[in-house]
Amino acid sequence: MTINNRRTRLLERLREIDEQNAQTKGNNEISTVMLDQQSVGRLSRVDALQRQQMAKETYRRRLLGKAKISAALERLDQDEYGWCADCGSEISEQRLEVDLTAHLCIECAK
Repeated sequence: MTINNRRTRLLERLREIDEQNAQTKGNNEISTVMLDQQSVGRLSRVDALQRQQMAKETYRRRLLGKAKISAALERLDQDEYGWCADCGSEISEQRLEVDLTAHLCIECAK
């Protein structure tokens, strides 16, 4: 896969994450769960709290994904993409196919 193809895939993934984050914020999934137990039973409240925590974790993982993608794009711009940040050896094509944001070779990642 060429560098331009990788850049395109990374930018597409970044756009997807931004769209998902916009939808999450629009749905108010990560806002505070109200404490009024008169209108909502305890089990419903527990379920709402669990959904809220899952939404927060999903949002956190998306932010982490954005950071990894941004770092990979920066490495592309600096002609350092595809080289291990620890030992300096080339990262295998197979590893980059699985994870476009990989910054360590398989040996250093262990």
